Amino acid sequence: MKVHLIAIGGSAMHNMALALHEKGFDVTGSDDEINEPSKTRLKNAGILPAEIGWFPNKIKSDIDAIILGMHAREDNPELIKAKELNLKIYSYPEYIYEATKDKIRVVIGGSHGKTTITAMILHVLNFHKMDTDFLVGAQLEGFKTMVKLTNEAPIAVIEGDEYLASPIDRRPKFHLYKPNIAVLSGIAWDHINVFPTFENYISQFEIFINLIEPNGTLIYCNEDAELKQLANRTGVSNHLNKQSYSIPNHYIKNGITFIKTESKEIPLQIFGNHNLMNMNAAKLVCNKLGLTDDLFYNAIQSFTGAAKRLELVNKTENFNFYKDFAHSPSKLKATTQAVKHQFENRHIVACMELHTFSSLNENFLAEYNGSMAEADEAIVYFNPHTIAHKKLKEITVEQVLNYFNTPNLKVFTDSLELVNYLKSKSFSNSVLLMMSSGNFDGIDFNELSTQLNLN
Repeated sequence: MKVHLIAIGGSAMHNMALALHEKGFDVTGSDDEINEPSKTRLKNAGILPAEIGWFPNKIKSDIDAIILGMHAREDNPELIKAKELNLKIYSYPEYIYEATKDKIRVVIGGSHGKTTITAMILHVLNFHKMDTDFLVGAQLEGFKTMVKLTNEAPIAVIEGDEYLASPIDRRPKFHLYKPNIAVLSGIAWDHINVFPTFENYISQFEIFINLIEPNGTLIYCNEDAELKQLANRTGVSNHLNKQSYSIPNHYIKNGITFIKTESKEIPLQIFGNHNLMNMNAAKLVCNKLGLTDDLFYNAIQSFTGAAKRLELVNKTENFNFYKDFAHSPSKLKATTQAVKHQFENRHIVACMELHTFSSLNENFLAEYNGSMAEADEAIVYFNPHTIAHKKLKEITVEQVLNYFNTPNLKVFTDSLELVNYLKSKSFSNSVLLMMSSGNFDGIDFNELSTQLNLN
């Protein structure tokens, strides 16, 4: 099988390339930009393109499949050549479905928690040596790649993103997977550049539910009123089995969360109501795949989390530093609450970066009202150059202060000033939480953790 990936350098795309190479396919690709870690990982596998750029002469009639990444444009010269040759062109999610259509497909969707739920399921299946293919949005401990595609695995666990499939396929990715078992973690408006109204956004999840295979299973969070209402009114035509989940019985002792079952108390390395609900979703999926509650809990005790999902950067006896992917209002609120409730007697400093198209859009800023209220000190960072690069209307510090509506809020527009401010503070008996889908314009968290005043 000969496969060519257009825009091979992306996070998901280079992992797809590695997975297909591992499967024994003849893999080639192109991109106009390949950064780390993609570059080294492709080079080590022997599939790094020799030159940067697009080369239509690479596209020949003997290619069995073209996989098109979101980074490519509609007028990409390699895509145009592939169309001229009538080659089979797949979007990324289309190819995932093609490779897993004869397996039991588990698809995890929702506005938040997707990566964590997927990671939890994979951790438990891996712990019990259950072979599975997968697609997950973060690099997980114990797994070589973010994508695995084999002929042998009977199960495929797929993180189902609602963003667009490709430049020439404007459907949300998760509409293409047709799950046997589906999870929805919640609905909180996001991606306003694609889904301009909340109603339009909700309708994508309704379509997803109606695309679950007949007699399949929908597992959903009943703590989300909008999702609960949606789950109750959909899935009739495909005769779905519906199971809901919520926050499990638990308690916190000495900074450790324990789950209480009928027979035992189980210590966890994760914390926060959001993570506990994610865990319950993962448990229901694993139950459907044949694992008992006891087998699930035996495995989940060693789960430490997915990358950048309340990931511990550093800690001492009286200080913890976490980084998190949170950027939307619901994620900020859930993550900040989780840290505050876990460390009730500590001073919580929560810092977030406005980085995504939605978060930097003046029309969306009002959604952040009160989202960081649980923090003892809240900080928002944004870079005006990022706004200009995204061709958005300028936002001001005053607008951010007004829309976030948090009395203790500070706003920075220079990352060096932010770092210097953090270094000037005492973090004794504190928690620092840095939240972004970006990197605060290059702040090195590990380096920062060694420079903070912990006295």
